Amino acid sequence: MIRSLSKGQKAALIVNECQVGLLEPKLSMFPALGEQAAARNMVANIAEVVKAFRARGFPIFFTPALQRKDMADKKINSLISAMSAKAGNLIEGTPEAAFSPGLEPEADDFVIQRGSGLIATLGTSLDLTLRRMDVETLVVTGVSTNVAIPGITISAVEFGYHVVIPEDCIAGADPDAHKTIIEHQLRMMATITDRQSVIAAISGADAGGKAA
Repeated sequence: MIRSLSKGQKAALIVNECQVGLLEPKLSMFPALGEQAAARNMVANIAEVVKAFRARGFPIFFTPALQRKDMADKKINSLISAMSAKAGNLIEGTPEAAFSPGLEPEADDFVIQRGSGLIATLGTSLDLTLRRMDVETLVVTGVSTNVAIPGITISAVEFGYHVVIPEDCIAGADPDAHKTIIEHQLRMMATITDRQSVIAAISGADAGGKAA
């Protein structure tokens, strides 16, 4: 039983930065990240959770990083932002910026994009939209375990949400770092579980996204 999915809280699914330019090893600015995502079968695992959320009519939020061609609003204030700007492979409208095959949004899904910054919960309309929909629990998936997933988790907990992370639906650039972050950081703030447990939990929820 997943506590925050079994006590009546309305849940939403976050699919973070699952894009060709990050997850395709030959195109990724972080090839090791793409390799780890592939090794963990992450895209297919997330797709199972997406399918379950859609079947129940629960909200799904895709949160891509999409940059302007001129990067006029991108602040180069960290190594990762400099690497991203140099790679230039998340420019809006390019093939690399596209959603990973198998994880494309559908008409009823939400797409909350950002042009700069590191996490989807800050500087976007994501939090406000979730609050308007009375969402209380976030199921967080995608990349990366190194930066965005901890950032989303910390900010979400600060904002008052419960966070659930199916561990087989996230990936980082290094398996040892992934394990360390899960065991020594994320588990202190989120419920760490797997996709099958999430699917089982929401299967017993009502059409409003709340556990029955």
